[in-house]
Amino acid sequence: MTWMMAAALALGAAPAPGRETPADLVDPFVGTLADFGQLTPAAVAPFGMVQLGPDTDPANHAGYDFAATRLHGFSFTRGVGVGCGGAGGDLLVSLRRAGSIGPAPMDKRSERASAGLYRVRYGDGVTAEATATRGAGLLRFSVERTGTFTLRLDAQHSYAKRASATWHTMSSEDLRAEMVAGTVCDQGRYRLFSSSRVTLNGRPLNGIVAVQGGIATLDLTLKRGDVIALATGLSSVDGDGAASVRAHELGDRGLEAIAEETRAAWNAALGRIQPEGSRAERALFYTSLFRVFQTPVAIDDPDGRHRENDGSIARSPAGQTRYASWSLWDNYRTQLPLLALLQPERAQDIARSLADLYTRGKAQWATPSEPFLTVRTEHAGIALLDMRRKGIADFDAAAALKGMVADSATLQRETPDQQIEAAYDDWATAQLARDLGDDALAARFLSRSQGYRTMWRSVFETPGADGDTVKARGLYQGTLWQYRWAPVFDLDWMIATTGRGAWLAQLHHFFDAGLFNMTNEPDIHVPWLFGAAGEPQATADLVRTILTRPMAHPYTNAGKLPQPFVGRSFALAPQGFADGMDDDAGAMTAWYVFATLGLYPLVPGEPWYTVSVPAFAHTMLDLGGGRRMTVRRVGPRDGLVVRADWNGRPLGDWRVTHQALLEGGTLTVTTRPR
Repeated sequence: MTWMMAAALALGAAPAPGRETPADLVDPFVGTLADFGQLTPAAVAPFGMVQLGPDTDPANHAGYDFAATRLHGFSFTRGVGVGCGGAGGDLLVSLRRAGSIGPAPMDKRSERASAGLYRVRYGDGVTAEATATRGAGLLRFSVERTGTFTLRLDAQHSYAKRASATWHTMSSEDLRAEMVAGTVCDQGRYRLFSSSRVTLNGRPLNGIVAVQGGIATLDLTLKRGDVIALATGLSSVDGDGAASVRAHELGDRGLEAIAEETRAAWNAALGRIQPEGSRAERALFYTSLFRVFQTPVAIDDPDGRHRENDGSIARSPAGQTRYASWSLWDNYRTQLPLLALLQPERAQDIARSLADLYTRGKAQWATPSEPFLTVRTEHAGIALLDMRRKGIADFDAAAALKGMVADSATLQRETPDQQIEAAYDDWATAQLARDLGDDALAARFLSRSQGYRTMWRSVFETPGADGDTVKARGLYQGTLWQYRWAPVFDLDWMIATTGRGAWLAQLHHFFDAGLFNMTNEPDIHVPWLFGAAGEPQATADLVRTILTRPMAHPYTNAGKLPQPFVGRSFALAPQGFADGMDDDAGAMTAWYVFATLGLYPLVPGEPWYTVSVPAFAHTMLDLGGGRRMTVRRVGPRDGLVVRADWNGRPLGDWRVTHQALLEGGTLTVTTRPR
């Protein structure tokens, strides 16, 4: 057996029974089939810029479809289930026998993926293995037959619109490209620099690469068993930065060493949450958390330099990290609050990065000079308020408030949903102003935040004949019934205005009539409203159904289906999600994690959680700084709700504060058989 075969077997070997780590339980193929999740099995490190993985034909928005059997090559970036026309796909690399044209056939039986590692055999006996660090990736190609091969690097490749691709150097020792492409949904542009080094059997090639347009090629005469490795660093700043990333994060290490380091990083991040349950339950939990911990991304070069969203170059202070790649309309509700709970140290740098957007002129979507692919930044102020009230306060809140005030004048307020969303932003501005002691500004923006109420009463209090029509009256995505429940920041007013009895009756009708949509964000909080209103049993039953049972999903972003898709909302399978359900930068997988824990941040901006029945009987959470908490369920998962206690004290309103959790202790939810 050759060393190469031994290494391949070692990478594909399963851990010994009973010794599986959280990273071993991650299945990167979940959510990679067709349009179910729009995810990729690419190798990635926690919060890493690089997602190095396969680009197939056909492909979904992330460049890969689990059902595909043909391969274009391997690219270094992509979005995390964010839809539109996709983005990323930067620097497509392939090694093919000279003269090959079209996509190569894949040996699907050989395909493997784990946290930080991907492998497949394709074409005429080529095996590709990929691993990644924060800002770099290593591709290793092994050939089974002697012949002439072409290594091809396509800097023009992109899932969104490619604006330009330029090669600045031609040496295989330091091959540099500069790429500019459209962001997700093509609302702006980002600029990326790469530096690659090619080796043969671990030794430099010292070759000159041929360049035509944006494509670089290198012809190679290889023998059976030869190994071509491509080590690439990425930078938002310049080619020198990319070369520094490559040298610092990869060096001359082999694939096994790098993959093991990334696996260890995943175990460190995922292992802070330790649920007790079946292997399948824990695998789906850790796979969901794996997606949550992929965004936003850390963009600093080793010297701290990074590009800002206005195109300028800045340097992070020692001990700080700059983050980019936002999809806030989607994930401010769930993913960012989950990071505030489970990754508070990282959330501090994320908060600084968000606050700095306001000082540089934040766009609602993306600027023409983003440092990395991104989607949109609406509701950044809500996220900042939420984190600050949870103790993540080391950012310039006064500057952020000033930016939020200016931002309010730019918000769209034409359609019913826009009015509600703008009102939520204004509410956050009022709350932050109050927290900072500016009572006059707080009063002004609180009044502004309530300006939507007249519209809500006329449009949403009793939805009309078009209440179940997707995009009725100009709604972005969803129906009037689904947006009806959106003003969670004004929940007491909604209940008082409608009348508690009528409000609860309409809430029950919403689910009984099949008006709920789990495949998009506008109403994913609604199952938790029962618990907040004093009916925890209804929340428990609904959440358990969503987590564990097939259900009807009648809606897509474009309209209502003639026949609903019936299936699981979340599953440990390539389909992974309901039809038309994108993960949306961890928004949906964070919902799954919260729901499994029996906690939900119903009102981002208010530091408390609604409590429900946890899926696991026992889960330990390491909240950082030596702080730990435990979530327990006493009784059957499908039982009748009896009570919830925090450190033995009853939670009569089924709420627990963030501060209480940070102080440590045990959350116990008790049920009894039906």
